Amino acid sequence: MILITKEKEGNFTPFALPPSLQLGSATASLQIEGGDKGNNWYRFCEEGRVKDGSHCIVADDHWNRYEEDIALMKQLNHKVYRMSIEWSRIEPERGNYLEAPLVHYRKMIQIMLEQDIQPLVTLHHFSEPIWFEDMGGWTNLESVEIFTSFTEKVVSFLGDLVGEWITINEPNVYLESTYSSAIFPPEKPSMRNYFKGLKNMAAAHIMTYKQIHHLRSEMGFSSGTKVGVAIHIRVFDAEKKGVLSKLPRALLEHNFHTIFLESMIKGKFLFPIGLGGYPYGKGTYCDFFGVNYYSRDIVKFTWDPRRLFSELLVRKEAEINDMGWEIYPEGLYRVCEKYFRLYKQPIYITENGICDATDAQRTAFIYDHLKVVARLVENGVPVEKYYHWSLLDNFEWDEGLQRRFGLIEVNYETLTRTIRRSGQFYGELAKENEVTEAMIEKFLNQ
Repeated sequence: MILITKEKEGNFTPFALPPSLQLGSATASLQIEGGDKGNNWYRFCEEGRVKDGSHCIVADDHWNRYEEDIALMKQLNHKVYRMSIEWSRIEPERGNYLEAPLVHYRKMIQIMLEQDIQPLVTLHHFSEPIWFEDMGGWTNLESVEIFTSFTEKVVSFLGDLVGEWITINEPNVYLESTYSSAIFPPEKPSMRNYFKGLKNMAAAHIMTYKQIHHLRSEMGFSSGTKVGVAIHIRVFDAEKKGVLSKLPRALLEHNFHTIFLESMIKGKFLFPIGLGGYPYGKGTYCDFFGVNYYSRDIVKFTWDPRRLFSELLVRKEAEINDMGWEIYPEGLYRVCEKYFRLYKQPIYITENGICDATDAQRTAFIYDHLKVVARLVENGVPVEKYYHWSLLDNFEWDEGLQRRFGLIEVNYETLTRTIRRSGQFYGELAKENEVTEAMIEKFLNQ
């Protein structure tokens, strides 16, 4: 691959973001908190299954250092912050709910609000209690009731502070990584379980969507409640023209995007999780469209039905990040424009970021993708919030600690936080809501 960064090209011009757009960052509890031994990723690490041999038990120690990290958010002028709740802290055994962790999360959120940082809280972000995984996780029919009960406990305790919620983060990536590629715990590939999990996750989302609105209404909040799901959307482009190239692309679109979106937004259960009916009633079960966007794949036909007759490639001579993903800002435009046209929901870009340990590409990545956001809004697509992934370097699931996504670098020996140059750029952009000539000279034309 050829790496040509924008810093070398120098093709930057000023642009303004709409005043209404709110900028911030996102994290996930398991990836930054540390200290919890009751989740399935702790066991995964203990069994030595992480690629780089690292462990999630300390991660960024955010559980103890959250005040420092919130102060850094404030320093970087973040208006919004997406976080998640670690389920296993709240419910270490089935039906046994602990109040102390909820008090801890409540204090974190109160400090954010005092700093005028609005939280968006995710209830499930890839990690779950060991006992839940051992009972079959989302493949067990009881998972819907179990997750609904957990949600009721959390929202009852925090719902007076938090109006915006994501029920489940990237259910498509979770299920693909758990039951298709099987790189996530428990590493047991099964397409049957992929679709069983999808059916239960969709049901759980619909039930908790209704539940959160009901609980907040009972608390006296007649407005301000917004509930959604964050879906990982990739751009799939066929390698060649013709039926053999279009077939795997169509299968990927259906199984990785469409059945998730139709069930979780409209309540429509398509084959193979249903026959196009509405088992929980026809409706709209999202108040915003949560887009997690990173890259695109070039889809090549193969004869392997287990991988939907597809092989995913990177475009030749594309600029790539440390994960080997193509950097393709135009894909963000394509995704947001397409799904706004289909679902007519306001868009929150709930994740968008780059794995870049040396910070050589991140500043240009932010510039390019936010310039796309400005164009989207100008063309009538209502992007309301943008959450950069990630605030901090973190434990990147099966990859471990070596993968660096943070606006803020974390030294894992000392846990010292250092704002990267790209983080400084994003902080100025968040303050001004525009990129000026001075910012271009300071951060991009170096």
